[in-house]
Amino acid sequence: MSQLLEKAKDFVVDKVANIKKPEASVSDVDLKHVSRECVEYGAKVSVSNPYSHSIPICEISYNFRSAGRGIASGTIPDPGSLKASDTTMLDVPVKLPYNILVSLVKDIGVDWDIDYELELGLTIDLPIVGNFTIPLSQKGEIKLPTLSDIF
Repeated sequence: MSQLLEKAKDFVVDKVANIKKPEASVSDVDLKHVSRECVEYGAKVSVSNPYSHSIPICEISYNFRSAGRGIASGTIPDPGSLKASDTTMLDVPVKLPYNILVSLVKDIGVDWDIDYELELGLTIDLPIVGNFTIPLSQKGEIKLPTLSDIF
C-alpha cells in the first residue's frame, strides 16, 4: 500500500513540476520622473502567460542595488493580472531619494551614471500550484539626468 502511495505522490510531483509557468524578463530601466524629493526610474518587465485565462499578480517586490549595497526596495501589492495567452508589459517604479545618490558620489562622479543591479520578484497565483514567484535580475547602468533633462 505504501508503494502505491509513493508512486502516486511521485506522479503528482512530476506532473506539477512539468506544468508550463509564466516567464518574465526585464526589458529596460529608464528615467521616468524627476522631482524635488527623488529621481524615479521605471523598470519595464515583460511577462508571457502560457494559459488561456488571465492570472492575478499578487505582488511585485524589488531591490535596487548599487556599489554592493541596497539603495531602494519595496513591494507593489496587487498590480493587476496577466493577459490570457499573451505578453503583458508591467512598469515597476523605483524611487531613488537624492540623499542616496549623494552617497554614491564616487561611482557617479566618474561617468555620471549609476551602475546597478535590479532584483525583482513577481508573485503570481497559479491554479493548483498556488503562489509562485518568478525571480528576475538585471544589471546595467542608468544615466543621471542633467540640467537640460530637467528644464
